Amino acid sequence: MENNKISLMDAYMIETLRSNGLSNEEMVALLEKKNISDLKQINRKFDFNNLINLYEQDNDIFKSVLQDGYTVKFLTMNGLKNLLQMKFDKAAEKDYEISDTGIQRLEIETHQLSALQQLLSINWIIEEQTDTDIDSSKKIVNIQLV
Repeated sequence: MENNKISLMDAYMIETLRSNGLSNEEMVALLEKKNISDLKQINRKFDFNNLINLYEQDNDIFKSVLQDGYTVKFLTMNGLKNLLQMKFDKAAEKDYEISDTGIQRLEIETHQLSALQQLLSINWIIEEQTDTDIDSSKKIVNIQLV
């Protein structure tokens, strides 16, 4: 199955709603009802009409985005840093280093690695570091711009 592709802004809105405690089911219910006021209470800076439009285009695909994950169509360095913070609670200089070509030495839970790989657009690659002495529940990776 091909990954569901969404815009960076759609990913931001989804991850913001998730980080504010909304389940996938609650998110779908608000989008079905076009409940902009409840969505705006969570975050006023987003235009949730775009997310409603994405849901209305094909609600089965949207539900798959929530359940199975997504790939960001085009991911910038700042977009990557923001999604690492929003989705994985990883912050620059605390959880990883920034280089000219990407992210270095990101420590991530092994079970989160596939979600990270999936969300990256084609201009990024992940390289696992094998010379580390951490437990098997974690990986150290570099994310490079290609």
